Amino acid sequence: MITDALNAPGMKEILAGADLDLGFDKPRSETRVVAAMSGGVDSTVVAALLHHAGYDVVGVTLQLYDHGAALKKQGACCAGQDIHDARRACDALGIPHYVLDYESRFKEQVMEDFADTYLAGSTPIPCVRCNQTVKFRDLLETSKDLGADCMATGHYIRRVMGADGPELARAADPDKDQSYFLFATTHEQLDYLRFPLGGMNKESTRKAASALGLEVAAKPDSQDICFVPDGKYTAIVEKLRPGSGRKGEIVHMDGRVLGEHDGVIKYTVGQRRGLGVATGEPIYVVKIDAGKRQVIVGPREALETRALSMGESNWLGAQSLEEACASNTPALARVRSTRPPKSGVMTLVNGQPGFRFDDAEEGVAPGQACVLYSTGDASRVLGGGFITGTVSAYDADPAPRVDA
Repeated sequence: MITDALNAPGMKEILAGADLDLGFDKPRSETRVVAAMSGGVDSTVVAALLHHAGYDVVGVTLQLYDHGAALKKQGACCAGQDIHDARRACDALGIPHYVLDYESRFKEQVMEDFADTYLAGSTPIPCVRCNQTVKFRDLLETSKDLGADCMATGHYIRRVMGADGPELARAADPDKDQSYFLFATTHEQLDYLRFPLGGMNKESTRKAASALGLEVAAKPDSQDICFVPDGKYTAIVEKLRPGSGRKGEIVHMDGRVLGEHDGVIKYTVGQRRGLGVATGEPIYVVKIDAGKRQVIVGPREALETRALSMGESNWLGAQSLEEACASNTPALARVRSTRPPKSGVMTLVNGQPGFRFDDAEEGVAPGQACVLYSTGDASRVLGGGFITGTVSAYDADPAPRVDA
């Protein structure tokens, strides 16, 4: 039974894209939902909508990091103020709220990986790791321990029913779509997860928050990595891995040594600014050789990639990942969260699952994610993996083997 709050004037239009039917064949009052609450507007609206829709909602907030540092900068997620905001929202709604101390898990599974990935010369995505481990694995299991039928989050992504069960699909609002950060969601996790905001846009979410009287309606979105609230990620790496800022050479891909750097952790593939060397023409970081402590630079054309290999892959498509690669299954691939998906085919690269682009893609960096989508409108998420290697489209660079 939808409550009066959701029947208020104008709410039907605001909530046109909300998915409040969680798909259980029993009364909503007997359906327990754990709402993962960060303290921001999105997850708070999810908890409020499901509560007003008649579900038995339990709010859970994770304490992931020492919030003393994070509180110094507005816009950092998972800070102490966010826990406060989540608790106040639950109190106002009259639903239980729990704070779980996941700091040690977060440090081990996200922060340590963040530091090690940079040290290896790759570019990490800690938000993917957090979703993959702390949230969609550890918190999901805790939700089951609380007797919940499902766990709901404020992510902008859709869970849709297909012929073989639930599928993952891009959000209705392309500007808020978070599918890039959720490619590692498994079939088993997708059975249990719900994303009520996947069909809404941010404007409608804020309008819903205001209409429901939520204090966080105008709260700014988080912008920074939660454990790097000042944006100085190198300081975090050096704190976790003392001595990581060891000097090395900046080398042009033609062999010339152009200068010295203060640590490979300060550079990423595609970087142009802040190199501290001049050649008379624009140069970019095209590769990082952590073993030799070398930052390799070259012209922009050297950033062009024609294929990539993936590790730690997750596959949600109809075939197996091996079958998709063996049959050169057409797909679309996104290698940065801000880039549109590009067409190509699944394949094997140096014996690993990979992707070959129809037209070269620029700035593909090991450590980042390659997220795969269905062809056509690119709505369905087929899975993806972390980029482990690339095949250059630049003639000056000898290319690794593409097996198809």
